Amino acid sequence: MSLEKVLSISGKPGLYKMTKQTRGGFLAESLLDQKKISVSSRHNVSLLTEIAIYTLTKEVPLREIFQKIAAKEAGSETISHKVPKLELEEFFFGILPDYDEERVYPSDIKKVVQWYNLLVKNGFTDFSEAKQETKVAEDQTKTEVEVEEKAPKAIKKTVKKVPAKKAAAAPKKKATTAKK
Repeated sequence: MSLEKVLSISGKPGLYKMTKQTRGGFLAESLLDQKKISVSSRHNVSLLTEIAIYTLTKEVPLREIFQKIAAKEAGSETISHKVPKLELEEFFFGILPDYDEERVYPSDIKKVVQWYNLLVKNGFTDFSEAKQETKVAEDQTKTEVEVEEKAPKAIKKTVKKVPAKKAAAAPKKKATTAKK
């Protein structure tokens, strides 16, 4: 499985897998206890594919950090998110040595480690970018280039001005009021 439908919901523990779309939002299944919940558009929802971690030079997508952890841990679970703060920071520094210590808080590191372990426990091991999305984007770009190449440089249209027909003015009716 891939990360495309895995999300984090603000105010709710753990991660969720989007299962079905509804009129007012969608249904999600918890990866912690497999309970299904209804999520409305009022909730603050973040797809894991859209989350990034600050480094001193750029933002690194969470997907890449999960790949680095998986490579270091040979695809199995890593340290617990409940270890002391200093141990978490040392671990994260080993994964991403140039992370911005001022903008990445220990609570963020704790979340990343907890999410990684939760994903591995639930069988999410493919942290690579979705190949289907990449292929669709490449095909779309190729089609746009072909259309631009085939389109004529200038298209001129002649438009005849047709006088508008005047609508016959209907006589106005006077409003009558009944006196009592």
